[in-house]
Amino acid sequence: MASSLLHCSDKLPFMDVEAILHMKEGLGETSYAQNSSLQKRGMDTLKSLITNAATDVYISQMPERFTVADLGCSSGPNALCLVEAIVGSIGRVCGRRSSQPPPEFSVLLNDLPTNDFNTIFFSLPEFTDRLKAAAGSDEWGRPMVFLSGVPGSFYGRLFPRRSVHFICSCSSLHWLSQVPPGLFDEAGRPVNKGKMYISSTSPPAVPLAYLRQFQRDFGLFLKSRAAEVVPGGRMVLAMLGRQTEGYIDRRTTFLWELLSESFAALVSQGLVEQDKVDAHNVPFYAPSIGEVEEEVRREGSFRLDCVQTYEISLSSSGDAKEDGRTVSMAIRAIQESMLSHHFGPDVVDALFHRYTELVTESMEREEVKSVQIGVVLTRL
Repeated sequence: MASSLLHCSDKLPFMDVEAILHMKEGLGETSYAQNSSLQKRGMDTLKSLITNAATDVYISQMPERFTVADLGCSSGPNALCLVEAIVGSIGRVCGRRSSQPPPEFSVLLNDLPTNDFNTIFFSLPEFTDRLKAAAGSDEWGRPMVFLSGVPGSFYGRLFPRRSVHFICSCSSLHWLSQVPPGLFDEAGRPVNKGKMYISSTSPPAVPLAYLRQFQRDFGLFLKSRAAEVVPGGRMVLAMLGRQTEGYIDRRTTFLWELLSESFAALVSQGLVEQDKVDAHNVPFYAPSIGEVEEEVRREGSFRLDCVQTYEISLSSSGDAKEDGRTVSMAIRAIQESMLSHHFGPDVVDALFHRYTELVTESMEREEVKSVQIGVVLTRL
């Protein structure tokens, strides 16, 4: 494995995202498996769009083996729920056609090499039992599903040429391949002091650096998938995004701002050095619909069938304290690997204690929402 902290000119820290970024592993209290209900809500919002797109591809091509890839599958209960929905939808179509047996399904689960694939594989018996129960007394029995884990960055090739019929990716493409270059000046000083992402106080160079990194990454993602998806195959992509063409959409930046405030509290208590906070930037970008459309047009291998935004409320229970803890634990499960790497593991508990307080206070005052962009693409 590559060194997890490289240095550019011995001044600028460079985070090896592929080696560091992963959701909190295992099944413990702070694990992603126990704290991914917000992502599940986003997936449920797009489930019918995903299953309909996959089923349409199957009906148009009727292959004996239908290959599905989930990019950024992560771990825990969410990892197989979309696959289960796709298999069930296609199975029902075949059930209505009495002479048509269901295809064999090749399911390719992709995430970075540090992902906790073991937790997914531990859940396979339950997954198989659910498929069998759903098939019931169907003449063809339960569908044959062959699962594989495919570790690697989706900002590059993952699968053989023209081998995949359908790709879905939920809550992953807002993560960049690296922290953008251009966030430090020529003397190695951070230009976005006190902030880890784009904010209203960021100089113009900051959002521009993030946009350029997104353009490079998303363009490479599309080029890689263009080689792998069969003609007529489809992709459904969902990522956090903006409803504004300007770089600031409070629904996207709000939780980052609260995390920066939490760090400021730790600095005031002497638990974290200000220089460490100033040097921390996240490999994240929430694009606008226009920015997504432009990269699809630029790459040129896919037809854009549908793109729209969805608002998702993070205040689901009506209890600000419960919702605040849910959001805080979800952010911790996602961020802990990167925060521990940069600041050390000892600050994490104190950081998220303060973060939970700030999120809860905000939810007592207002409904907190996020914005998700859903995109449907067909390979030309």
